[in-house]
Amino acid sequence: MATIALTGQDTLKINNRPIFDFADGDAGTLTFAASGLVTIKTGLNGNSIYSFSDGGRQCTLVLRLIRGSRDDRFLNRMFAIMKADFASFILFNGELVKRIGDGNGGITEDIYSLSGGVFAREVDIKATTAASVEQPVATWTLLFNNAPRMIM
Repeated sequence: MATIALTGQDTLKINNRPIFDFADGDAGTLTFAASGLVTIKTGLNGNSIYSFSDGGRQCTLVLRLIRGSRDDRFLNRMFAIMKADFASFILFNGELVKRIGDGNGGITEDIYSLSGGVFAREVDIKATTAASVEQPVATWTLLFNNAPRMIM
C-alpha cells in the first residue's frame, strides 16, 4: 500500500508570536550544523573512535519575509534590542510545525521546538533598475542552540 503525504498550513512562531508575512520560494528553511552530531576518527587496523558533538544540535533558520511587513518590523525591533545590549538580550524561542495529511483526513504534525535564538546577521538589501522580485524581500538569518524534533 502506498504512503501518502499532503502538506499545507505549516506554522512558525517566534516567542509565541505567529509569523505570517512570508515571501515567495523557500519562505523558511531550518538547517542543522554541518559538523553533525557524531565525529568518527579511524586509525590503524580500522580502530575507530566515536565522539558525540553537542555542536551538531545548533541550527540556522532562514526566513524570507515581505520587507516592511508586520513580521519584518517585529524581528527588526528584536534585532535592535539585541544589538543595543547583547549581554542583557533575552534569547528567543520558536516552534516550526509542518502538517502532514495521510489522504484520509488524518494529520501528523512534525514539530521542531527551537531554543536559544539570536540573530546571525544584518538583513541585506537590493536596489536595481531591472525588474526583480527580490527587492521587497527581507531575509532574516537566526541561530538556535537546539531544535529537537517530535512527530505527533
